[in-house]
Amino acid sequence: MKKTILPLLLVAASFLSGFAVKTVLAGKQQEGSYKKVTGIGGIFFKCKDPKKMREWYKTHLGLQTNAYGAVFEWRQGADTTQKGFTQWSPFAETTKYFAPSTKDFMINYRVENIAALVADLKLQGVTVTDSIETYDYGKFVHILDMEGNKIELWEPNDKEYERLGLQMGSQTTK
Repeated sequence: MKKTILPLLLVAASFLSGFAVKTVLAGKQQEGSYKKVTGIGGIFFKCKDPKKMREWYKTHLGLQTNAYGAVFEWRQGADTTQKGFTQWSPFAETTKYFAPSTKDFMINYRVENIAALVADLKLQGVTVTDSIETYDYGKFVHILDMEGNKIELWEPNDKEYERLGLQMGSQTTK
């Protein structure tokens, strides 16, 4: 009986240790292997008169503007049946939305798996200025780059973003 149990224990231990190693290696491959930035989600800048700026861009450059700026519609490279959107927004020069940055612009980057990315950025010592906020059209968080530029990260829900635009009667710039 002892001769049968020992080989069975060795086989079981070998199997379990192999399974454990595979699990650990798979976890290490997943860590940081997710896509980080997948594109530009928006460009925001300060100006003296956002309403006049939107009108100027509409008149002279043909942007389909709305109360927030303009939305550029495009097709996603990985799946051209899916739409993607990039927001363009002029802000009042007195806005506090870009704070603590003192810069006149902010870039919004589209990302995947914002929660994992934020956790990873925190481990790397990147300044995360707020917590993730969730809306129907996506999740948002803000960070600072090494020169103090505020960056907005957006994990978009493009279908809901499009639905919201349609409800507002907004047209996209294509």
